[in-house]
Amino acid sequence: MKHKQDNIADRLKTARDAKAAMLKRIAERPVADEATVRQKQAERQAILAARAVRQAEAEEKRQAALEAEAKQREADAILRQAQQEQAVLDAAQAVQRAEDLKIEQKAARDARYAARKARK
Repeated sequence: MKHKQDNIADRLKTARDAKAAMLKRIAERPVADEATVRQKQAERQAILAARAVRQAEAEEKRQAALEAEAKQREADAILRQAQQEQAVLDAAQAVQRAEDLKIEQKAARDARYAARKARK
């Protein structure tokens, strides 16, 4: 309400005038011809098609990255397994060398003991 003294008739007249002004603006608006509408629709379709192509390419890249990552993880797992097997093999060889060294030292000690006994 503009003023507190407005009565219902004034308010209805103001509403009718506002509605008439709005309808007049709509009526004065230039009408889009069919060629323009079709051209805009074609442009929208082209934009949608381009967007779909970009999304498909992005999805392909994403899938390729996931596959590459999976292959990398698999290769890393194989490498870790090989390293663990090599570490176990190295440890077993170290134990074997230590046992061989003990056997050689015992044989040398026994030979010295036997030589000492033979001298007496």
